[in-house]
Amino acid sequence: MKINVKNRTKQLYKMKKLLLLPILCFAAVLSAAGQDSDTSRRGQNRLQAYKIAFLTEKMDLSPAEAQKFWPIYNRYESEMREVRMDSRQHKESEIKIEERILNIRKKYNQEFTNTLSAEKANTFFQAEKEFRNIILKEFRDRKKKGN
Repeated sequence: MKINVKNRTKQLYKMKKLLLLPILCFAAVLSAAGQDSDTSRRGQNRLQAYKIAFLTEKMDLSPAEAQKFWPIYNRYESEMREVRMDSRQHKESEIKIEERILNIRKKYNQEFTNTLSAEKANTFFQAEKEFRNIILKEFRDRKKKGN
């Protein structure tokens, strides 16, 4: 009985991927449970968990890639959140805000490319946009049902 090493490696990789997604979701849920009981905060945590699962799946991250990617992503998300907060407070003009966003995306595109690959970095930005569009559509649909 001969075992095909290449097929076995692919099977193990798929199994790791299948295990990683539920673990990430579970960790996000536990994290959400430990936060304030504020409904808005729980909703944000739940949305963040969905986003993590969505991006992990779309980018097809291996466990090793995920370990390298998420700390960089967290820094990226923090910088983007800061820009969004400034935007809400109208601290800068719209053009200046858009310029800051573009500069952050360029900076992290380079970091993601160095850590993963150019293809996966591009996939990240596409998946992030796709996720945002899905959430906006869901929000609009719920708003319509409420009216």
